[in-house]
Amino acid sequence: MPIEDRDDAYLITHALAKDTLSKLRDVETEQVAFRKGLVKLGRICGYEIIDGAMETEFVSIETPMAETTGERVKGLDDVVIVNVLRAATPFVEGLLKAFPRAKQGVISAGRDEEAGMNDAGEFPISIDYVKLPEITETDTVIVADPMLATGSTMCTVLGHVLEEADGFENLFVLSAVSAPDGLLRVGSQFAEADLLTVAIDDHLDEHGYIIPGLGDAGDRAFRTK
Repeated sequence: MPIEDRDDAYLITHALAKDTLSKLRDVETEQVAFRKGLVKLGRICGYEIIDGAMETEFVSIETPMAETTGERVKGLDDVVIVNVLRAATPFVEGLLKAFPRAKQGVISAGRDEEAGMNDAGEFPISIDYVKLPEITETDTVIVADPMLATGSTMCTVLGHVLEEADGFENLFVLSAVSAPDGLLRVGSQFAEADLLTVAIDDHLDEHGYIIPGLGDAGDRAFRTK
């Protein structure tokens, strides 16, 4: 199956997802290829969400030759994608290829690296900007961030999303790579969210970075370091 239940998260196991992630991990992958890889991975993940979590319905179709029955995906107009700035921007660009009519929200969130992790393994998080569309009980909400490390940023972001939402049909947290600590933290604080990731990595180092990870996704995509 392309999506496997791993207790703490659902793992996207599509061969192209794994192949693309391997290229993203490679230190030799330069900026343009890295950014394009995030776009490609977002598109693959979007298709997997459609295939694994969205229902279809039968419809009557008139072809040039005859009338027949076709099948269409339900709910494609009821999707909200939340972009956790900035690293998720190319990732979301790929998701939009799968959900071209999705409503979009953005939340600018970042952890205070200078403050460092506290004894609980959390970082203080600053929120600089929040702009979310209306979220209703019929919507599938996808909160996208390529890296789920300590989970501090995602928990803060989800708090803002749930505060403004009037319910939802599905709530997905989507990442490329995740650390066990972050999955446990988000899962324990937001049981209503389904956690989707392409890889569950080994651990966090003393600075809160995912090992083996793929480096800083924002810096690599936007060449800021």
